[in-house]
Amino acid sequence: MAALGAALLYAVASVLQHRAAIAQPDGRALRLSLLTGLARRASWLIGVLADGGGYVLQFVALSAGALVVVQPLMVLGLLFAVPLGARVSGERPRRSDNLAALAVCVGLALFLVAASPAAGRSSVRASTWLLLLTAGCGSAGALVTAGQRAGGSARPILLAAGAGVLYGISAALTKTTGQLFAEVGLRTFLHWTPYALVVVGLAGLLVGQSAFSAGRLELSLPTMSVVDPVVSVMIGAWAFHETLAGSGAAVVAQVGGLVLTVAGVYGLARSPAIRAVRDHPPASPGPGPEVRPPR
Repeated sequence: MAALGAALLYAVASVLQHRAAIAQPDGRALRLSLLTGLARRASWLIGVLADGGGYVLQFVALSAGALVVVQPLMVLGLLFAVPLGARVSGERPRRSDNLAALAVCVGLALFLVAASPAAGRSSVRASTWLLLLTAGCGSAGALVTAGQRAGGSARPILLAAGAGVLYGISAALTKTTGQLFAEVGLRTFLHWTPYALVVVGLAGLLVGQSAFSAGRLELSLPTMSVVDPVVSVMIGAWAFHETLAGSGAAVVAQVGGLVLTVAGVYGLARSPAIRAVRDHPPASPGPGPEVRPPR
């Protein structure tokens, strides 16, 4: 339930933050001035509060559950994003949106049942963390650099992929920090992981907001929604030794479930309710409070 609650709050945050981010000047991408500009938006600040609430629930879920279970459930945020986008934009969801939502639910259920994931280690060796952080942050940096140089639709997709990698690493750091806190309480802050979590989390926030400001929500949100759990599952299997069923039939069912889930995710992203969010940005910033356009 905590993971589902986190997915709902993350969906609220994504819609509200995207509305504010697309109104920011292009030159602020990947700069702290983007965040300071966004901080003047009431809708963005509400989105940050939703993000915070979602993170608390995700922290609880990861402290008790496996990465390979909790993180794929974050994909369900898109199911909540469609009605939220419809509320913001005034667009009505289509029948195809319902079919895409069904594909996500069936695909995710098929993957989790077939995978039959088992919990792994509660801790990760320092050498594994070093390799993980080097490879993960290096990959995210390469995606962000490519996104900066790209134009058109490629830019938000690449930036969102970079943010998804950072979110996957953050999830692993969250899991370790949560387990440390359960074991040693406040002495957790004598360990390096909570500070690494803050750095990677802030980097993910900046890159994610830059992806939102770079293009349509239908490009950035599904990319993040897919990359984050894929990276998390890989980290869970490799670093935490969380196991998935390995028989031939189970692997085929897992792949089929993932394919169906990804197809549903991108189907939901094409919903008019999601696509129209970009066409209904908040008013330009000014000295006074935010003014919303008439509906």
